[in-house]
Amino acid sequence: MPNPSVLPGLKSARYQEILTDPSYAGQFVLMTNPHIGNTGVNSGDEESIKCFLGGLIVRSLSICTSNWRCTETLDEYLRKRNIMGIYDVDTRAITRRLREDGSLIGVLSTDQSLKDKELLEMAKNWKIVGVDLISDVTCDAPYEWVDKTGSGWEFNDNQSSETFHVVVYDFGVKHNILRRLASYGCKITVVPASWPASDVLNLKPDGVLFSNGPGDPAAVPYAVKTVQEIVGKVPVFGICMGHQLIGQALGGKTFKMKFGHHGGNHPVRDNRTGRVDISAQNHNYAVDPESLPEGVQVTHINLNDQSCAGLVFPKMKLMSLQYHPESSPGPHDSDLAFGEFVELMKNNRL
Repeated sequence: MPNPSVLPGLKSARYQEILTDPSYAGQFVLMTNPHIGNTGVNSGDEESIKCFLGGLIVRSLSICTSNWRCTETLDEYLRKRNIMGIYDVDTRAITRRLREDGSLIGVLSTDQSLKDKELLEMAKNWKIVGVDLISDVTCDAPYEWVDKTGSGWEFNDNQSSETFHVVVYDFGVKHNILRRLASYGCKITVVPASWPASDVLNLKPDGVLFSNGPGDPAAVPYAVKTVQEIVGKVPVFGICMGHQLIGQALGGKTFKMKFGHHGGNHPVRDNRTGRVDISAQNHNYAVDPESLPEGVQVTHINLNDQSCAGLVFPKMKLMSLQYHPESSPGPHDSDLAFGEFVELMKNNRL
């Protein structure tokens, strides 16, 4: 079946985490690493319960695997999940086009009866701006999360001795965000994107995390309203989509970027300390810092384009990051953000 979607730009080679990241819902993923599939697939690297992306585009698909954790090939994995893929494509040429023109609309089809004109018409009629993609990836009902980062993968020894109850709004949350929170001593309740703020506050959480997610933050006014109703009442932490929703909830504006930030090698500077982290990012929208009210501080800047990558508002007990501090399998530079959130909740108890 035809599958129109957005080509989001440059990608890293960590394909399984990308395939199962809900933030890629409705998009084609173009891999710039030329050789994909050589490590196969395993259940331990899933970031969610299913694949949400529209399709995978690669240069060379490995015909064999070599990894002790591998349970099936990438081809087998995609076929079982009905995810379209294409290889023997000049991905570097497409990448150069995306660098010049920004994100583009594309179509993949297995229907050979369709003419080029029909495929082009499908692409022209497909939109991502103003579309609510969160409702397709959020959970159906609240649940408790208990799994921590596995002992073989844990790298942080400075974990809190206290327990904090954190409610996580699932806008497309990645499992490793939940694992990192649990590893920092948090008791976690995950709720759907449309869950009433009053019900969350009735749980008397120590903090609320607004997760990552796909699409345009302006397309989900119900989520912005929820953030507005919670901010200032308990400590909050926004990641990626959550960061953008916080920006809008504070009265700021968001905008669509030319081709967004994607991949695991983005340098980000913490303006408070001068520290530079290498970060994993995946977003097509950003917060306009000039539109934010007085008192909101821009804490982090993406050094590639100087865009806003982090906020704090001490008066409202909030912090947010545009990128992914839980990045798994790495880089782990920004994992300290979870400790900062714990400190925010700890200080609110005093």
